[in-house]
Amino acid sequence: MQAPSIGGVSVPRGDGKTIVQIRQGASISDFADKINANPASLVTVLFHLGEMATATQSLDEDTFKVLGTELGYDIRMVSPEEEERELFDSFNIDLETGIEGEDDDDLEARPPVVTVMGHVDHGKTRLLDAIRNEEVAAGEAGGITQHIGAYQIHKEHEGVERAITFIDTPGHEAFTAMRARGAKVTDIAILVVAADDGVMPQTIEALNHAQAADVPIVVAVNKIDVEGANPSKIRQQLTEYNLVAEEYGGETMFVDVSAKQGENIDALLEAVLLTADAALDLRANSDRDARGIAIEANLDKGRGATATVLIQSGTLRVGDAIVAGSAHGRVRAMLDEHGNQVAEAYPSRPVQVLGLSSVPRAGDTFVVAPDDRTARQIAEKREAADRQASLAKARKRISLEDLNEALAAGKVDTLNLILKGDVSGSVEALEDALLQIDVGDEVDLRIIDRGVGAITLNNINLAMASDAIIIGFNVRAEGQNAEVAEREGVEIRYYSVIYQAIDEIEQALKGMLKPEFEEVELGSAQIREIFRSSKFGNIAGSIVRSGEIRRGTKARITRNGVVVAENVDIAGLRRFKDDVTEVREGFECGINLGSYNDLQLEDLITTYEMREKPRA
Repeated sequence: MQAPSIGGVSVPRGDGKTIVQIRQGASISDFADKINANPASLVTVLFHLGEMATATQSLDEDTFKVLGTELGYDIRMVSPEEEERELFDSFNIDLETGIEGEDDDDLEARPPVVTVMGHVDHGKTRLLDAIRNEEVAAGEAGGITQHIGAYQIHKEHEGVERAITFIDTPGHEAFTAMRARGAKVTDIAILVVAADDGVMPQTIEALNHAQAADVPIVVAVNKIDVEGANPSKIRQQLTEYNLVAEEYGGETMFVDVSAKQGENIDALLEAVLLTADAALDLRANSDRDARGIAIEANLDKGRGATATVLIQSGTLRVGDAIVAGSAHGRVRAMLDEHGNQVAEAYPSRPVQVLGLSSVPRAGDTFVVAPDDRTARQIAEKREAADRQASLAKARKRISLEDLNEALAAGKVDTLNLILKGDVSGSVEALEDALLQIDVGDEVDLRIIDRGVGAITLNNINLAMASDAIIIGFNVRAEGQNAEVAEREGVEIRYYSVIYQAIDEIEQALKGMLKPEFEEVELGSAQIREIFRSSKFGNIAGSIVRSGEIRRGTKARITRNGVVVAENVDIAGLRRFKDDVTEVREGFECGINLGSYNDLQLEDLITTYEMREKPRA
């Protein structure tokens, strides 16, 4: 049946009830194949409906709905989960990770997976430190956890040694996406609330995520050693959010702890295991191909692409062909949280996997494929689907009628951004937070590229072509790349704490930026030798690459383009046996960095000072 002519073209018409399923990011050509129509005809129909698009351009859901209504089709967008399932079904790979459909004889007990949640600065990282005795907060900007890690600890419970896996989620509200994902892979959530501070907005936000994921909650009332601590007040406040303490007749276990003093940590772990045993059926089939989730991923100079994965079912072995998101490869090695090699990883075990072709995104599912060829085919199909979905997301929707008016009034302004970070979780969380900034219809924010690792020449060329600003989160552009960016006028903004980036971008979008301090680079030196001194610590034997190095200035240390230390003092400078105040480009010198001793050959020492500059 042909539709009445629209603009001189005819297309097959539905009866209003004909359902057409379309995946995210599909194009007009994809839709045309489904209804046996000529793509050019659909482009014309869309034009008459006030939308301009090419036949191969990815469209968003609203545009497809408008087109479907006009032609008498009920458009249903296939969710990413359904699309994923169809993809794996075509390769005869089972994606199920639960215990449904499994034979009871095949199921074995597995450790609980625990996520620590709560308000910023309520002591989540300090609590994890107390649990696993590792200093995490010391190396993090602003004391905020910047990316996810996973760790397994052991605790004796009722005479049996039990393992517990902890997922360390970031603390700031900008990492909502990662925290929500943490709750999805989690069996139990520990909600940390400071006894001296009470229930805060992020406490409620974390609580909502855990409850939405139907995850049992154990409340750790932290900082009970601090003056003004009132644990009973926390119990009263949380009753408003359906968390009633056992001592009040409820079902939620509350444990008063002091992460700083290491007090009651054992009782907290006991509460976790008791809750797991009482509320959950934690079993999995380990005798099958592994399935799970990539919790974190980054690019390591010596090891290549690495991913921290959490096994949800099955056993992962060295030599397995795996697919994680759009990355694929063969497991070359697996490392535990202490850096030790492991040959096999069982359910609920977090391991770092080496051997992937590229860096997957945090939260991507991973599966073991029958062979390398199948793994590569699945990864390529996933990548193509992701690319089309992101094109649809990035497409700027504006009708023909509005476009002329908006251009005439000069109202259409677009801020293009390129995001680069040290790990994929940070990049994803930053992207999610930036896209949620609401500045009305006058400004459009588009993220045209994102990635992990140092800022490359490709990033700078893309920024030049699209008038974009590059955001570097714990990574930098160095050497020739930095010079090209400066020469071509490409703005690169560097951040080490995520909410500073969000605040500045929001202010820029709202045109509210105030005068600020600008970082001015004074000089850079490359480490050629490291000398040990009992009196001064490590002395960096360096050659000055650009500008001049001055004693008393601040410096940052970068390794392969990634910032490893900020705000380091140049405590001393020597030329041969003489103390000097400055050393110019081309000369060699010895640099004393005060108490900072974590140096490696080829590290770059960059000195800078802050100068006030009025904003344009």
